[in-house]
Amino acid sequence: MADVSLDFQMTSSVEQVWKALTDSNILEKWIWKNDFKPVIGEAFQFRSEPNEWWDGIVDGEVLEVEEPYILSYKWASEGETTIITWTLKAESEVATRVHFEQTGFSEQTKATKGALEGAKYSWMNFGEQLKKMLEQ
Repeated sequence: MADVSLDFQMTSSVEQVWKALTDSNILEKWIWKNDFKPVIGEAFQFRSEPNEWWDGIVDGEVLEVEEPYILSYKWASEGETTIITWTLKAESEVATRVHFEQTGFSEQTKATKGALEGAKYSWMNFGEQLKKMLEQ
């Protein structure tokens, strides 16, 4: 079972959503600066502004690419490594259901009140940013 599980409805084609999830320049517009490439085994980083609690760096590695339906990668930051999986389902030529899962949080993190809620809040926010960007 996923630790964080979210569903988004996008008014864009599955190809447009896929591009937004896999194109480094587009990813930067709704997540952070990155050197992402949708190639299995490829290492990458997301880089955000550091703050007093976090260095602003997420290390990743691409695990699964089934264009344009499934994208999965490691998401490692602050000693915690989880797996992000995006699953896209075309509902029409201009509608896509996007399912997001983040799994593998440590028991310690699960026990930390607010950690999973924080992750869920962040990904809900990213999902809304993705939706707005796609609608432009």
